[in-house]
Amino acid sequence: MLAAALLSSGVGLGWLALAMDVHWRHVRAGTPLTRRKAVMLRSLGVSALAISLGLCLAADHATMAALVWVMSIAGGALAIALTLAWRPRALRALVAWCADDLVTAVR
Repeated sequence: MLAAALLSSGVGLGWLALAMDVHWRHVRAGTPLTRRKAVMLRSLGVSALAISLGLCLAADHATMAALVWVMSIAGGALAIALTLAWRPRALRALVAWCADDLVTAVR
């Protein structure tokens, strides 16, 4: 359950990062970040972080769960920052569900 919480926090932070125009351009060059996509990515990111907190609370008592959740956010933020610095296109998997991404993948 904690592994799922770690994964959820990492994915959530990735979506929050991709909601920013500068990170979006590094990952999806040539595809504009519309306001609708940015709002959707922010909503998904916040939801994934909330799910991560819920999973942490289900795995441990509240005081330990809060500590594990904060540490998972710190670790996820570091992982996303390093990915954006060295291999930003690796985050394309987080936005593969976008309709225009699927159209360009078929071409």
